[in-house]
Amino acid sequence: MSDISWLRQASPYIHKHRGKIALIMLPGEFVDDDALCNITSDLALLTSLGIKLVLVHGARPQIEQALKNAKLDTDYHNGVRITASEHMHAVIQAVGETRFKLEAQLSSGLPNSAMHGSRLKVRGGNFVSAKPRGIIDGIDYQYTGEVRSVDGEGIIEEINNGSLALISPLGYSLTGEMFNVSFADVAVAVAKAVKADKLIAYNDDGRIRDANNHCFREMTLLQCKKFLVETQRHSESHSYFSLEACHQACDLGVPRAHIVSAREDGAVLKELFTRDGAGTMIYRDSYETIRRARIEDVAGILGLIEPLEQQGVLVKRSRELLETEISCFTVMEKDSMIIGCAALYPIANSKFAEIACVAMHPDYRGGGRASKLLTHVERQSARLGASTLFVLTTQTSHWFLEQGFIETALDMLPVERQKLYNFQRKSKVFSKRINVTATTIDLNSNE
Repeated sequence: MSDISWLRQASPYIHKHRGKIALIMLPGEFVDDDALCNITSDLALLTSLGIKLVLVHGARPQIEQALKNAKLDTDYHNGVRITASEHMHAVIQAVGETRFKLEAQLSSGLPNSAMHGSRLKVRGGNFVSAKPRGIIDGIDYQYTGEVRSVDGEGIIEEINNGSLALISPLGYSLTGEMFNVSFADVAVAVAKAVKADKLIAYNDDGRIRDANNHCFREMTLLQCKKFLVETQRHSESHSYFSLEACHQACDLGVPRAHIVSAREDGAVLKELFTRDGAGTMIYRDSYETIRRARIEDVAGILGLIEPLEQQGVLVKRSRELLETEISCFTVMEKDSMIIGCAALYPIANSKFAEIACVAMHPDYRGGGRASKLLTHVERQSARLGASTLFVLTTQTSHWFLEQGFIETALDMLPVERQKLYNFQRKSKVFSKRINVTATTIDLNSNE
């Protein structure tokens, strides 16, 4: 294909991607690789084409070398490095040197080079807050941390000003400490915080292939999950961990994720601007639905609520009671699996309705699904003529406050419901006024 033909075919993709946010995952192995020059040139070109970039880099091999140079041994548990306090100097040094090398490469602009005239601005900061990973299986991870929060607004401000945001695998705590954090975890958390349109993960061997050497040009979330579960059939290479990060990001709301080879020159450009691409795309599909519960959903609902009943979060319900009240339940279903549920109980002869039993499968929490389910139930209550919703809770007060509920006195509830109040549980009461006219618009056809 001639250069002119290639450019013409790329034009629609250039228009499509302009103004979009792309998060780039670059493992530390490729920072010291000959491929880095080509990768940074491609990233500079992406910014020139109007794509807003956030680059999260790894530093695993650099940290290992720094610890080795300092004659410090390191242990792992479940594949995660245990970072002792005496290791942090070497970790900070390795991460810092890796970051400075990337900044230098992204700042180059010699004549006759791909970077000439790009004038790429690179910005960083304390965007990632972290907390200790803690003690797991009796093992203290010490200064190995996990992401606590991300300053998404701060990152967006930088990229909206035309900068590339460069983020390192370190997190900062309110106590002024630093923690060594997995760069994949940082990438996923940042992608969610900035509402990235794409996550692009570099690996060392390009498109994902299975044990039979079948090549995947694209994968749905379901296909991706099945592939990851069958770990015994696939080597745990960069491809595996890249795919896992892509799955997590898409599951948290990123519409598209791409895996491309760091060894193939221009792979990211081919992936984004050609019909055939050069890597594997993972995308969110629409197999999550919200609908009214049916009697055959009882087992799935019980599987969700029983652990919460054991923890005292929910009041225990028998199977017989659940079968009797199944018409009050709404479920969120994903590929024939019940991953969330909520119950709505209208109060007779009143404008009140009670929301109860909001539960979400542990694997699907944190992605906004519970809020989406609650909104759906609020619309149901509006259809039934309720103008005030209330909920009784012992352990989820903050979540309901975040959804617009306010704490309410018990005597504000209908008398019939006050009589059923369990004073031993000491549940707090929260209520929310709803606009019946507004909320009944665009109701889900599955109700």
